[in-house]
Amino acid sequence: MSSLALYLRDLDRIHGVSGDEERVAAYMKEQIGPDVDEHFADPLGNHYFVKKGTSPDFKLMLSAHMDEIGFVVSHIDQKGFVYFLPVGYHDSRMVMNQVLTIQTQTGQVKGITGGKPAHVVTPEEAKMAISLENLHLDLGTSSRNETLALGVQIGDYITFDRAGQFLNGTKVFSGKAVDNRSGCAVLIEVMKRLSQMTIAPTVYGVASVQEEVGLRGAGPAAFAIQPDIGLAIDVIFAGGTPGMDERITPIELGRGPAIKMYDWTPSNGHGNNVPKKLTRRLIQTAEKHEISYQREVVLNGGTDAWAISLTGRGALTGCISLPSRYIHSATGIVHMDDLDQAVELIVAFIQEIQEKWL
Repeated sequence: MSSLALYLRDLDRIHGVSGDEERVAAYMKEQIGPDVDEHFADPLGNHYFVKKGTSPDFKLMLSAHMDEIGFVVSHIDQKGFVYFLPVGYHDSRMVMNQVLTIQTQTGQVKGITGGKPAHVVTPEEAKMAISLENLHLDLGTSSRNETLALGVQIGDYITFDRAGQFLNGTKVFSGKAVDNRSGCAVLIEVMKRLSQMTIAPTVYGVASVQEEVGLRGAGPAAFAIQPDIGLAIDVIFAGGTPGMDERITPIELGRGPAIKMYDWTPSNGHGNNVPKKLTRRLIQTAEKHEISYQREVVLNGGTDAWAISLTGRGALTGCISLPSRYIHSATGIVHMDDLDQAVELIVAFIQEIQEKWL
């Protein structure tokens, strides 16, 4: 198993909902810390890994968010059932009949999401997804005091309980948090490779927090760094499966990372019209080094790149996207070839930048 695959496997196992990224950050520090010139964290929980270049005033920021979607305990009733609210965007159809893990101060507590059995569901209800507010978490307890005795408290975070795995000997990895632990794995590998190189820009590899709840971490991180160039590393929903219209997303698994050209979420205005001078350089780098890539144009797909681009005086910012199937569900899928090629592209791009060209 390659080092990149090991990072992905290890990272996916860690539970880290938005606001509870400490365990992920500890792993990132363990892997990258010894190989960089400087490491520090900020009050929000962003972690910064710095590889100094020959041009200290030329700053390039990489950002991969550590958090995964999940839930938070909002109520415990007298019978011991736990109710929860979403942390990040969920499709409620994917939450029924799942094993979930509550992260308590004293350890992990497991439960099953439950609702009405099919025998008593009305014809009208059968046509609808069960909303999150109508779900409960069954811990096997019979009273509120029993649930409290397990260490469960309001405010505890909850994740899907799902072991990651490579499917049937392929390069396809399925896990609960490939969004965005796959990006974190790429960031680790990139920073390790850069540590052995002489490069012009000073590179700030940022493991950011709270992306899934509004791109909250990357903005303050970029404000602290004031980068000239920023690149987010994140997943993008892939097509190529039944029911996915290629007009919505022609991006497919295993065909290389996607170079983002444009994204926009009309409901909140988040988005990134990536300046052509950046996408041209990324494409030129990919083609020069024979690195597979795809072009990405998408609605409803914001990343840390939006927050980075608008911080301070603004930064020339784009995104290297990792194709992923079934994102924002109990299990997502990524292809190792796409991660490998993303590493190659980012490293080659950084190596070839010898001076500011903004």
